[in-house]
Amino acid sequence: MIKKYLIGAFALLYSTLSLAQPPSIETFTAGMQRQEGFLPYYWDANKGKIWLEISRLNTELLYYPTLAQGIGSNDIGLDRGRLGQEHIVRFERVGPKVLMVEPNYRYRALSPDPLERKAVEESFARSIHWGFDVAAESYGRVLVDLTPFLMQDAVGAAQAISRTRQGTYRPEASRSAMYLERTKNFPKNTEFETLITLVGEGAGPYLRSVVPTPAAVTMHQHHSFVELPDSNYTPRTFDPRAGVIGLEFYDYASPVGEPLAKRYIVRHRLQKKDSTAAALSEAVKPIVYYLDPGTPEPIRSALLEGASWWNQAFEAAGYRDAFQVRMLPDTADPMDIRYNLIQWVHRSTRGWSYGSSIVDPRTGEILKGKVTLGSLRVRQDFLIAQGLVAKYEEGQPVSDEMMQLSLARLRQLSAHEVGHTLGLPHNYVASVSERASVMDYPHPQVDIKNDSTLDLSNAYASGIGAWDKVAINYAYRSFPEGVNEKDSLNQIINGYLQQGLGFLSDQDARPVSSAHPQTHLWDGGSNAVDELERVMKVRRIALNQFNEKKIPVGMPLATLEEVLVPMYLFHRYQVEAAAKVVGGATYTYALRGDGQTIYKPVEGGEQRRALRTILSSIRPEVLALPRPVLALIPPTPFGYTPNSREVFGRRTGLTFDPLAPAEAATSLVLPLVLDPERASRLEAQRAVDSSLPGLGEVIDGLIDETWKNKTPTRESYQASIRRQTEQLILQHLIGLAESAEASPAARAMALFKLNDLKSWIDQKQYGVDEQHRAHYQFALRRIDLFEKGQTQSFPALMSNPVPDGAPIDPGQEWLEPICGWEE
Repeated sequence: MIKKYLIGAFALLYSTLSLAQPPSIETFTAGMQRQEGFLPYYWDANKGKIWLEISRLNTELLYYPTLAQGIGSNDIGLDRGRLGQEHIVRFERVGPKVLMVEPNYRYRALSPDPLERKAVEESFARSIHWGFDVAAESYGRVLVDLTPFLMQDAVGAAQAISRTRQGTYRPEASRSAMYLERTKNFPKNTEFETLITLVGEGAGPYLRSVVPTPAAVTMHQHHSFVELPDSNYTPRTFDPRAGVIGLEFYDYASPVGEPLAKRYIVRHRLQKKDSTAAALSEAVKPIVYYLDPGTPEPIRSALLEGASWWNQAFEAAGYRDAFQVRMLPDTADPMDIRYNLIQWVHRSTRGWSYGSSIVDPRTGEILKGKVTLGSLRVRQDFLIAQGLVAKYEEGQPVSDEMMQLSLARLRQLSAHEVGHTLGLPHNYVASVSERASVMDYPHPQVDIKNDSTLDLSNAYASGIGAWDKVAINYAYRSFPEGVNEKDSLNQIINGYLQQGLGFLSDQDARPVSSAHPQTHLWDGGSNAVDELERVMKVRRIALNQFNEKKIPVGMPLATLEEVLVPMYLFHRYQVEAAAKVVGGATYTYALRGDGQTIYKPVEGGEQRRALRTILSSIRPEVLALPRPVLALIPPTPFGYTPNSREVFGRRTGLTFDPLAPAEAATSLVLPLVLDPERASRLEAQRAVDSSLPGLGEVIDGLIDETWKNKTPTRESYQASIRRQTEQLILQHLIGLAESAEASPAARAMALFKLNDLKSWIDQKQYGVDEQHRAHYQFALRRIDLFEKGQTQSFPALMSNPVPDGAPIDPGQEWLEPICGWEE
């Protein structure tokens, strides 16, 4: 009897164990479609699922998501082809589960001692991206359901929509599915694509303008799993002076006397076939970029030509034909990591172009370069040229100048964005050295001939600049065995310093409060003040010649305003450049012992000249539109939607507001001159050196040019502009006095000058015409309420929005330390 019970117990135990044992992969996947490749997978057509076979547990690989099909709104930023963040991951089995684990490569120990490495690994958190249940296994291979992982909103589209205040959305599983056309397997990479639908409510105007039904937003998201490169790549040390993007991590094996932070540059792998060649050598594997075949002509040829300019820089670094540009073959998948891609992307509005890269976080090696070029950008460049030189005549051919300028800009833009994907950041000081880099933001150079003719033939430079060759040389130069690489790289830097070249990037150029007088977006010339004076002459000629011939016959006259805006605000970027002279200082990314300028305030006389030139740009006679232009622009006609972002705001309803352009131009200048950080810097520099202007002198200059200007403004239109400007000045002074960002000294000076202005107005409000009395009493009321802390009961003037500028050529910011730069 006991024996019978024991046999029964063993049978039950065997049966239980058999039930707990997962089936074999072969049994489980019977009838499914298997795809061989880097990570073999099975397609279960009956259930719409992807089953991933994992044979290499605990082996690191690269994972990154991509937005394969975008939304089409520059403002939301979810563009076709946009790369997500890369992650090094590995699959680890824990009992019946498989975890997708990301180690923390930001903190590591570059040591041969495994215990030292383990101590660092155990000191900082890892990230587990997903957990999978083992569905089947065979001989060490496991099968997991990858579908839930693939169906997530991997690129954060819902968060992007929420962040831009375009609604609240979430993924909807019932309206999402695999997209098999771009789900593929290759020997070294596995690609999955999904059709993801977000559902939600509260869609904002940007989203509503690009989605057929705003309650459901459908896009394609792509997932890439890639074999990591071999260990034959040698990282190169980062130097802040070199003009190459860096990757930072912390090495806890560093000796106590050395910094923990280590930095490598990011670059493609490039090796010479003949490592001993002193001059040119072909590359073992050239860097090849492919252009989106959806790009039309003549744009296609311009982009190919501009991108190919980089071969000039690689030749200067010792390589023959190491950089190549081709059309993407019909058989190639643009999502495949093996193809560096220049993609032509459409949006509902003009927007940024950008260059991004997929980078090995361990070494800085660029694995894929991805350029996104906005298709509407060329139309904006054409619009600028149209305002400058167009003379549309019925039955007459259109001048080729406009298209030639547009294509010249596209060549430069193509080179610029490819440069980012080669590892180069912006260099905004290059414009002072005869346009020494395509990595600067170029404003079109418009020359004046015979005092009245505008010439566009030299609008943009052609070819790679001197600085670009320096940066590529530092990043990609191959040194023969026995040559000291560190010393050789330092010689490259010393060489460009001796040539008078320089490098300053985004943090020195983008903030309106930044201080370097030569570092700015879209400025020109070697001296910001001289160039502002010249640009103002170009602007005056363009406005004086502005007429109905700036648009083709048959176009609504209301569309003239879209051509007018970039002409009226033609000086907007050069004003910003000149403003940096005020309270400005020259400096470099100096290292100890390299002999560079460390920090030197701009000479007082030059600061004062800059202020005078800037203030001259807000004089009524400069801001007033020519009378013939005022008579040209009617309200928007039936059937046309006003493009409010590309035209001047208005307080006059449907009709063109003659004061709005002046308000826009003034609203560009005052935040620069009275910026809290600039104001604080002015007070600080005068405290150190009394020969330099302080904030009080700047405010006096502003008040003397406007409120206290003794030159009578008899023409009523110009007088109205002056009064408007004075109210805006008052508003910005009050704002500065209230600003928590300004230093106590700056706020005190702003308050002191407000009190001085109040006393002056109080004396001037009598004995003038009715309009001026109203103007003065309005100002006194505003100051009085400010002093009583009651500004909420009498709100500040609502400024009309200034028409969009950037990317009137290019322009935005560096997004991620490794992934992407925008222009």
